[in-house]
Amino acid sequence: MAVGDCCFVALVVSLLRCIVVAGEGVEPSLLLLPEREQEAAYRALESVNPSVPWRALYPDDLCLSGPHGIVCDLLPSSNSGDDESPHIVELNFGYVSEFSNNPPCGPDATLPGTLSSFPFLRKVFFYNCFTSTKVVLSTDFWNLSSAVEEIAFYQNPSLGGSLSNRLAGLSRLSRLIVSGSQISGTITSEVGDLRRMEQLILSRNRLRGEIPRSIGRLGLLKVFDVSGNRIGGAIPSEIGRLAELVKLDISSNSIVGRIPAELGGLSRVELLDLSENRLTGGVPAFLAELKNLREIHLSGNPLGGAIPEVWEKLGGVLGVGMSRLGLVGSVPSSMGVYLGSVTYLALDNNKLEGELSEQFRRMESTAMEINLENNGLRGRVPFSAGFVRRLDGKLRLAGNPDLCLGEENEAGSRRGAAASYLRRCNKTADPQPVLFTSSGFSPENGSLFYLGVLVVFLVFL
Repeated sequence: MAVGDCCFVALVVSLLRCIVVAGEGVEPSLLLLPEREQEAAYRALESVNPSVPWRALYPDDLCLSGPHGIVCDLLPSSNSGDDESPHIVELNFGYVSEFSNNPPCGPDATLPGTLSSFPFLRKVFFYNCFTSTKVVLSTDFWNLSSAVEEIAFYQNPSLGGSLSNRLAGLSRLSRLIVSGSQISGTITSEVGDLRRMEQLILSRNRLRGEIPRSIGRLGLLKVFDVSGNRIGGAIPSEIGRLAELVKLDISSNSIVGRIPAELGGLSRVELLDLSENRLTGGVPAFLAELKNLREIHLSGNPLGGAIPEVWEKLGGVLGVGMSRLGLVGSVPSSMGVYLGSVTYLALDNNKLEGELSEQFRRMESTAMEINLENNGLRGRVPFSAGFVRRLDGKLRLAGNPDLCLGEENEAGSRRGAAASYLRRCNKTADPQPVLFTSSGFSPENGSLFYLGVLVVFLVFL
C-alpha cells in the first residue's frame, strides 16, 4: 500500500472515530495521544528513517491517523479505571510485505532512544532495519516499560552489542527474538527470572559462553532456539524440566559432552535439533519417550555407536537426520516398519553395514528424500521401480560398493541417478527377509520361526 493510500485510510479511520466519540457525548480532544508519546513516536520514526518527512505526512494525532505499525489502544489513565485514553502499545518497524506494511527503515537507521517514553508499550519489532551502519544495542535500550511482552529483532546484520542483565526487570516478557545479528556476549543467567517467557529465540548471532542452568526455571517456555552461535559447554540437564517445550534447537554451536538423559522428560517436544556440535556418547535411547517427536536432527556430531531400537514408539516422525555420526552396525529393520510417515531420512557418511530390509519399502508412500551414501551397505535395494524413478536424485545410495539394483528397480531407474553408480544384482542377491515378532521385526528370529513351524508339523504327523 502506498503512503498516500495509508493517509487516506487513516483519515477515514479518524473521521469514524470522531463520529463514534461524538455520538457517545465525549469530546474528541479528550481522546488524543499524550503529547509526550506523540513526540517520542515522531523521534522513533525519524531514527529508523530520517529521509521521510514523518511530521508532515502525519501531522495529526498518530493514534487517529498514523502510519501502519504504530498501534494504539484505549487504556485507563489511572488505577481507578474510570477514564480511558489512547496510548501506543506497539511499534513495528521495517517493511515485511504488503500485508504487514510497517514504516520502512532507511540505510542510516539507528535505534530509537525514546522507547522509555511509552509507559504502555507491549511490543517492539525491528525487521531488516540495521543492515549497513553499525548500531549498538546498548544497556539503555532495555529501559523499557514493565508492560513489554514482546521484543523482536529479525535479520539486522549490523546490530551489535550484547544482552543485558536488565532483562530481569521485564517481568511480563513472553517473547524475546534476536535473530540474524552481531549480538555477542553470553546469555545472562537472569533470563531464568522471566517466568512468563514462552519463546526465547537467539539464533544466528555471535553468542558465546554456555547455556545457563537457570533456563530450567522457564516453566512456560515452548520454543528455545540458540542455533548458529558460538556457544560451548554441555547441555544443561535442567532443560529436561521444560514440560511445555515444543521446539529445542541448539544446532551449529560448539556444545560438548553426552546428551543428558533428562531430555527424555520433554514429552511435548516436536522438533529436537542438536546437529553440528561436538556431542558424544551415542544416539540416546530416551528418544523412544518423546511421543510427540516429529523431527530429530543429530547430524554432524561424533556420537558413535549403533542405531538404537527406538522406532516402534516414533511412528509419527517425519524427519530423521543422522548423517556423519560415526554409526556402526546395521540399519534396524524396525525403521522401515514403523517410520511409515517419514519424508526425510539421512544416514549417510557413517560406517553402517549389512542389507536393507524389504520393510523399507513401507516408506515409499511418504518419503521425499533418502540419503544412505558412503556406508558399507550391501545387497539389493529394496525400493520399487516407481519409487526409484520418482525420487531420482533425492534417493542417494552412492558410496556403497556392494549395494545393487535388482532387475525390476533397475528398469525404473534406467534414466535416473541411481543407475549411474549402482551395479546390477546377480540372481543370488535376494532381499533380507524380515519377520514380525512381539518385539518387532527381527531377521535373526527368522530361522527359529521356521524351525518352530517344522516341529509343530512333525508332531501332528
